Amino acid sequence: MIIRLYHISIKSNYYYEKLAKENIERKEFLKPVRGEITDVHGKLLAMNQIGFSISVMPHLKEKSKRLRAVGEALSENFPDLNLTVLYKVYRKHSSPYNHKFIKVVDFIPYADMMKAYAKLSLIPEIKIEAETKRYYPYGKYVAHVIGYTGRSNKKENASDKVIDVVGKVGKSGLERYYNKVLEGELGYVINKVTATNKAIDILKRVPPKDNRNLQLNIDIELQQMIYEYFAKMKETGVAIVMRTSGEVVAAVSYPAYDPNLFVGGISSKDWKVLQEDLDHPFTNKITHGTYPPGSSIKMGMALAFDKAVPGILERSEYCKGYMTIGKSTHKFRCWKKFGHGTVPIRKAIRESCDVFFYKKSLQVGIDAMAKYLHAFGLGVKTGVDLPREYNGVIPDKAWKMRRYKKPWFKGETVIAAIGQGYDAVTPLQVARYTALVATGNLVTPRIAKRIDGKPVAMKHQKILFNPFAISEVRKGMYDVCNSRKGTAYRALHDLPVVVAAKTGTSQVTSISQSTVHRLKESQLEYYHRSHAWITTYAPYDNPQFVVTVLVEHGGHGGSTSGPLAAEIYKWLYAHHYFTQPNEDKHVMKPSISK
Repeated sequence: MIIRLYHISIKSNYYYEKLAKENIERKEFLKPVRGEITDVHGKLLAMNQIGFSISVMPHLKEKSKRLRAVGEALSENFPDLNLTVLYKVYRKHSSPYNHKFIKVVDFIPYADMMKAYAKLSLIPEIKIEAETKRYYPYGKYVAHVIGYTGRSNKKENASDKVIDVVGKVGKSGLERYYNKVLEGELGYVINKVTATNKAIDILKRVPPKDNRNLQLNIDIELQQMIYEYFAKMKETGVAIVMRTSGEVVAAVSYPAYDPNLFVGGISSKDWKVLQEDLDHPFTNKITHGTYPPGSSIKMGMALAFDKAVPGILERSEYCKGYMTIGKSTHKFRCWKKFGHGTVPIRKAIRESCDVFFYKKSLQVGIDAMAKYLHAFGLGVKTGVDLPREYNGVIPDKAWKMRRYKKPWFKGETVIAAIGQGYDAVTPLQVARYTALVATGNLVTPRIAKRIDGKPVAMKHQKILFNPFAISEVRKGMYDVCNSRKGTAYRALHDLPVVVAAKTGTSQVTSISQSTVHRLKESQLEYYHRSHAWITTYAPYDNPQFVVTVLVEHGGHGGSTSGPLAAEIYKWLYAHHYFTQPNEDKHVMKPSISK
């Protein structure tokens, strides 16, 4: 009895004191307003529409006159409301233990509520509260970058008090990556209440911390231009425009979707349309699309060769249109049927000679190739501020053994050297590594420019290259655009800035050894056509921008992706993006390689 008396009077004092306090005080959380997202010029990309939510008093019996009167009043003022769903939500949350009003309508636009507010506010069973709804003015144009918000689930509610109270969370894109910033912090008010839970006095009020905004490096006008260009071409793909410092000015994954469909919960009909579209509009191809890089990998491959075997690029290779390994009769063919003849590194980049890279790869080996390509940013995450970025694959012997439980073969080294086989990279990885080739800096791409008013710090890693190797690779890229034998000469030689580039044609189906005359890409079935790459930087003598374009099943990079890259550079120049416009195209250009 003494022990029990001690437990009740002393040990449990805190518990009963807290229980008594809860009987006279009620804490209500104040929702923060979600931060807005703007482009680099302040144009709203994600904003909040002002409106109201409707909640109903708990403990009303299902068939009571009071609950029916509430339903009739709401139906009379808002004919589009589904009362069946409304009653279902009410029943789900109404219990003897719940003394809070039950939210039955998430959002009513401001203009619609104003017509009914006076009548509804007189009904004691109804509670009307200010509410916001996410809205994306530019919809599909920036969907994969901005993402969208949606209703939170139990797991998300348990992980974050703000999410639990607000009931919404960023589901993809920047909305997800920066959710902790955008959601703000809860405020609260402590009310003194009566025995019937009626507030009679405010004891304490702490306002929420909200309106924590994001300003992006994205220029929405450029974003729109690129998107509409894809639509005009009737092609699917990706285009990335990035400063050589890592600031992403535009990133388009085409086609896209309208993120506004997801804000209030997408219908099964709309979701089915998205899921069944063979062009995959819901996939963020910028960071989630993995493709064979094809010849766009050759600059990095050449630099990897030189890192592994210093001086290897100083020796030319002879291309007769194919090569074999050992006693095998299997021909590893160059894209040029009768070969390129004697090929130094600059010519290998300019004319994209495959045999040059085949032969060098056998001198270096797959493990060394993979090691340095990873160091150059291929097959690894870029660190961009977007969620769930994919790694891609740059294979080595250990990777194949882990994945397939099989040994590595020399033939696989050869095809990996031209960006085929197991190689798979994201377009953003290619843009990032192109900036490395242009400047020697491996940057971390960033879409956000300012977070809650504070500038985002840019990061980069300096990588040193053999001066001869990097110089010849860059000259080869210059030739691609400015030599008549270059693979992108037609699209990129006549621009207001000097551009350096590399094209790529990445096969999605193998070509049989018995095939003597290859079909043209236009003669192939659409999904059997190669992907068309072009990755570029400009100006050549003062690199400021990287433009990387991938057209899915587009055939050849120079003819398909090149024109879009050219339009982007024209747009950048016309909008004064180059800090020192190069009025004279011929300043500091290298002599054309013969």
